Amino acid sequence: MNKNTLIERLQLKPHPEGGYFRRSFASNHRLCAGPGVSRPAMSSIYYLLTDDSPVGYWHRNQSDIMHYFHCGSALDYWLIDPQGQLQHFVLGSQLEAGQKLQLLVPGGHWKATELVAGEFALLSEAVSPGFCAEDMEMATAAALAACFPCHDDIIERLAQPATQQGKSHEG
Repeated sequence: MNKNTLIERLQLKPHPEGGYFRRSFASNHRLCAGPGVSRPAMSSIYYLLTDDSPVGYWHRNQSDIMHYFHCGSALDYWLIDPQGQLQHFVLGSQLEAGQKLQLLVPGGHWKATELVAGEFALLSEAVSPGFCAEDMEMATAAALAACFPCHDDIIERLAQPATQQGKSHEG
């Protein structure tokens, strides 16, 4: 299977964070998120990074997100926790090489994802509590590097280009 077949069969569309996605599930079970406000207890998306859209740009969510690897090439995950610690993980199928089939990104952690080789990587993300656009924040390279100057090289490399900033998000 190739990236174009996956995009077509899974009905994916471009994602503002980079790559392609489609919401595949939103729980009918609702959680109270404030007076008169509710959200799904969980939601899930398909997420595809490709050789022509290889980066999921720096962003953070307030919800926890579990990432599940399906197929394709491995993905590099970069996380910065609220205290500024940088972590690197590889999501992929080569367990003997230390890759992980699933990865939890706790709410409040900055994350960026990168396809460094191959045509595509397909994964799913389960978000709990369910995704809410108001809980997601895209980073600019300048703002994130100002908070974490010791990581400015990786921040700059995986930051959303200024020409793409401000686009809406669904997840």
